[in-house]
Amino acid sequence: MPTPARSGPHPEAPAAPGAGQEEIRRQNLGAVLRYVHLRGPTSRAELTIRLGLNRSTIGALAADLAATGLVTEEAPTTARRAGRPSLVVSPRSGGVYAQALSIESDRLRAACVGLGGRLLDLREVGRPPGMPPADAVGPLAALVRDMERGLAEGARCAGGAVAVADTTRDADGRIRIGRADAGLGAALHAEFPPGPGFVAGDLADIAALAEHVRGVAVGLEDVVYLHGDLGVSAGIIAGGRLVSGHRRHSGKVGHMVVNPNGLPCGCGSRGCWETEISAAALLRHAGREPAEPGAVGEVLRAAARGERTARAAVDRVADWLGLGVANLVNVVNPGLVVFGGSLREVYAAGAGVVRGRLDGSALPASRERVRLRAAALGRDAALIGAAELAFDQLLADPLNAGVAVQEETGHGSTDGGVP
Repeated sequence: MPTPARSGPHPEAPAAPGAGQEEIRRQNLGAVLRYVHLRGPTSRAELTIRLGLNRSTIGALAADLAATGLVTEEAPTTARRAGRPSLVVSPRSGGVYAQALSIESDRLRAACVGLGGRLLDLREVGRPPGMPPADAVGPLAALVRDMERGLAEGARCAGGAVAVADTTRDADGRIRIGRADAGLGAALHAEFPPGPGFVAGDLADIAALAEHVRGVAVGLEDVVYLHGDLGVSAGIIAGGRLVSGHRRHSGKVGHMVVNPNGLPCGCGSRGCWETEISAAALLRHAGREPAEPGAVGEVLRAAARGERTARAAVDRVADWLGLGVANLVNVVNPGLVVFGGSLREVYAAGAGVVRGRLDGSALPASRERVRLRAAALGRDAALIGAAELAFDQLLADPLNAGVAVQEETGHGSTDGGVP
């Protein structure tokens, strides 16, 4: 998956030595648009301070972005001081949008997300067991087309991105570790019209990006995001950048062996971390059947009421969760560990046990400053992160990304490789 050059609100990057005026202008336009995209409506005066540019430069940049339909400029609704008020620059959420898709273990979700991160519309349908990612593109495209009929007239698409779960369930009920789907890129090309193009990536990576940009990890440089579903994966951000690994296969932390004498795992090993902390493990310890609808929620609610068997099941899973987090903290040394997907609720129910195991197993230098938090964006994290990926080209070069002009300029590149 292409790693975004930046995943948080930063001032414009210093121009390279010898950069021409046009290159400097391009970088400054991107800095202004990125700032209001991430921070929302911002006065010219604040942009001058935050980006370190003079008033006339900010005024010219904002005017250029407004002329191309990417932002609006309006007087503030309340003037706080005497004199001419500073115009407020806002992203045109209804006029520029991204197509955000997620192919999850049991459902397909699609959203149109406006510039500035505003969710314009969201739809979802079930994903039949055994459906390959490429076959999911058709139903997702139908959802997008239906949503686009309700967008503002003249709204322009900045591009699209799709988050793909790395663990699925076959038609016979077996859980399978995901692999690259060579047909995904071709399916995206076939279903979506020419435009800026699509990128594809691992769901945990993209959800990590969302939490880093708009969630609980804003402003932090070193983060581990743990996503629980049928399996467990991680999105790892180090030095402010997503770690993708060789051939984009990093983050498979669910297959870290923590109990060599434990249960067999679908990967072929035994005692993998996900066999001890998954929803199936929680239900097994609580004496419930994995196929029972809503069973996980019932166990967590029973534990909250103090029901002994449910409480013991939560504590056992939370203890294993803390052990694995301790291993990751020793290796990665993050400032924050975020629990998303099904792990969000497990962590919330057993936070004290997780922290206790972490404190007892991780090195003092690594554990003392690390924070543990539930994900802020919930089940929409993958869609929010996909939209951020889709907007990246526009934010890097606002006037040359094929969005700030009305005519089509041909099909953009589509990366159909799934990490």
